Amino acid sequence: MSEHKKILMVICDGMGDRPCESLDGMTPLQRAEAPFMDSLAKNGMSGLMYTVGVGRVPGSDTAHLALLGYDPETTYTGRGPFEAMGAGLEVRPGDVAFRCNFATVDNLGVVLDRRAGRIHEGTEELAKAIDGMRIEDVQVIFKPGVEHRATLLLRGPGLSSHITDADPHADGVKMNHVAATKPDGEKTARILNIFGQKAMAALMKSPVNKGKPRPANAILARGGGAVPHIQLFSERYKMKCAAVVGITLVKGICNFAGLEPIHVKGATGGADTDYDAKAMAAAKALDTHDFVLLHYKAPDLFGHDDNPDGKVKAIEKIDAALGKAFKGREDVVIALTADHSTPCSVKDHSSDPVPLVVSAPWLRKDRVECFDEISAGEGALGTVQGKDLLALLIGCANRAEKFGA
Repeated sequence: MSEHKKILMVICDGMGDRPCESLDGMTPLQRAEAPFMDSLAKNGMSGLMYTVGVGRVPGSDTAHLALLGYDPETTYTGRGPFEAMGAGLEVRPGDVAFRCNFATVDNLGVVLDRRAGRIHEGTEELAKAIDGMRIEDVQVIFKPGVEHRATLLLRGPGLSSHITDADPHADGVKMNHVAATKPDGEKTARILNIFGQKAMAALMKSPVNKGKPRPANAILARGGGAVPHIQLFSERYKMKCAAVVGITLVKGICNFAGLEPIHVKGATGGADTDYDAKAMAAAKALDTHDFVLLHYKAPDLFGHDDNPDGKVKAIEKIDAALGKAFKGREDVVIALTADHSTPCSVKDHSSDPVPLVVSAPWLRKDRVECFDEISAGEGALGTVQGKDLLALLIGCANRAEKFGA
């Protein structure tokens, strides 16, 4: 029987893009100097991947579920529980959790800035003004995340995730009045509307907001979800697994799936993360684990900000870090891809497929020599569905079981 090999899955969040005018019609990946990524393409098989299906715009949550081998159609209950778990909150059956933004609104509730100037200081103090509220018989648990992000968890009887978002998902419009989408959501909608008003009153009094042109004076909640039921990754795939992740959402998905978290000093979940330290931690984890997920958030941030040059530099930093940690390592199947495309021209996720390369010394090689969205389309892998990626990697690592005699 062939020796089992190890698997490294590198997900560069939002790395896929479209041609950028400021880059002379190239994508950031095409413009970036990325010799290690290109070496993976030269020594492996490339393709394009639709992480949640053709023509569908992936959420980061549904895409990561798919890439870890879980069908989001049957396992996804909303983003909130993953955010809560990733933030270190205890999530219990019956809880409903939400992804939140600190935001700036005017006296009429019109959203001026969904990210409160991308606030990155003082959020712990702001959160203390909200955490621990009781509304009727419901306990409010609130914890800040990275920059403007935060997590809200409601705990009490009779709660439901069948409600609309408070977040209007755009500047220049009023915060949404939360409504039930099914009868069992009436109580939760009422509680969330009351919370929004109480939170605004508390935040407006905070010294953190004094004198700021974009005060964090409101909370926009979205993505409410109940606790999902997910089979542990190690049980499902018979591999010892770990994750090197900085952002709360992906941490939460990995925690639910049972991937061992590898804590890295300087892994911020932002563009200022320690790229090298994360790659080195993943390389070390492969010495003791069969499967390691390595996640970088930065490309997505620059895509949302319509910053092609920043995205190019982030890709180059990732490439340099991967080269330092994995150049010459020949005992691992390396898969490099993205969870979705975040084109700078769109400033949001799109349905464009993402590039994928799978590389190891013992695998077949195609004629692709560069890692980018256009070159990958000429590779031997063709078009892959996100939920099939892990099965593909398990086969490449000589871990697949025979079907039949």
